[in-house]
Amino acid sequence: MTANGGPRTVRLTVAQALVRFLAAQHTERDGERQRLIGATWGIFGHGNVAGIGQALVEYGATMPFHQGRNEQAMVHAAVGYARQSRRLSTHAVTTSIGPGATNLVTGAALATVNRLPVLLLPGDTFATRPADPVLQQLEVPYAGDVSVNDCLRPVSRYFDRITRPEALIPAALAAMRVLTDPAETGAVTLALPQDVQAEAYDWPREFLAERTWTVRRPAPDPRELTEAVRQLRAARRPLIVAGGGVRHSAAEEALRALADATGIPVASTQAGKGALPHDHPADVGGIGHTGTATADALARTADLVLGAGTRWSDFSTASGTLFADPDVRFVNVNIAGFDAHKLAGSTVIADARTALEALTRDLADHRVTPAYEAEYTDAKSAWEARVSAAYAAPDPD
Repeated sequence: MTANGGPRTVRLTVAQALVRFLAAQHTERDGERQRLIGATWGIFGHGNVAGIGQALVEYGATMPFHQGRNEQAMVHAAVGYARQSRRLSTHAVTTSIGPGATNLVTGAALATVNRLPVLLLPGDTFATRPADPVLQQLEVPYAGDVSVNDCLRPVSRYFDRITRPEALIPAALAAMRVLTDPAETGAVTLALPQDVQAEAYDWPREFLAERTWTVRRPAPDPRELTEAVRQLRAARRPLIVAGGGVRHSAAEEALRALADATGIPVASTQAGKGALPHDHPADVGGIGHTGTATADALARTADLVLGAGTRWSDFSTASGTLFADPDVRFVNVNIAGFDAHKLAGSTVIADARTALEALTRDLADHRVTPAYEAEYTDAKSAWEARVSAAYAAPDPD
């Protein structure tokens, strides 16, 4: 019995417990709390209709449901929601066994590549194997425990197959940990055998209780910050490249403050587009293969590049050819050490907003030369004139 005299457990199926658990998960950052799993997308067939499907009907008041028409599209929609939610909230996606599950792979890869959270709940073959094989089951001669869901392992940041009811408790908590970790997030897969989904179990009420996951804002190490400031002060032609991490961290105002204080020009990756308003004097547009002439010209002559929340993809670096100065150096502000160490850069492993605010504070008396500032603002004006002329040109006959 609990302290108030009620039972310590509640009897539910695995699917019911999972839906109730997901509906009770929240994130909190900067004092703002919101649901972690805002809704569930689904296409039903054998493997998920009698388990997750029934649970979603029963708990429709607490877990909104969106009917999909294509599994890959459902993942893309969930990832788009996560991006717009600054990774503080996402959606779950449930599918049937077989092609329904394999259709998740491309969307899962996109989520993991772009460090965006999404929860995948594909149905799986019977754990108890009363029928073997089942429709669309992948039969592997050398292994009896492999299903098509194993295709999701290399594109998931966390993967587990729930073969017993009690295994859901640690797996679900681990899944939430990864989804809410800004350095580790991506696609998370919980493969759910169709018989286990419908199996009843006595669940601890603590597992089903409201839970809030704090999204961290780690501050930069003082030594890394000091080194970054030293390099920025010594640079003659610095350039900031703003990536998606600026948006995820809600660091737009911190980026603007740094640009205002120092006059350093700011280019953006595709994921970082809009991190600094296009009409800000320091904004020089996109970078790399799809960048502006102004930004790419600055990149070719930059002697120091401050990457803020970017994973330095081939598009952003023009396949490694863009930053042409042989003495160019990189300072990478990123919450993930894996990304911060790219391009042999000096690292500032920290939350983007926290790090940019610290840089602004320590560079309060520093500004680029008037000549450099005039150079890139003139180049920006010339580029905008070229773009306007191109849009105004008459269509060819």
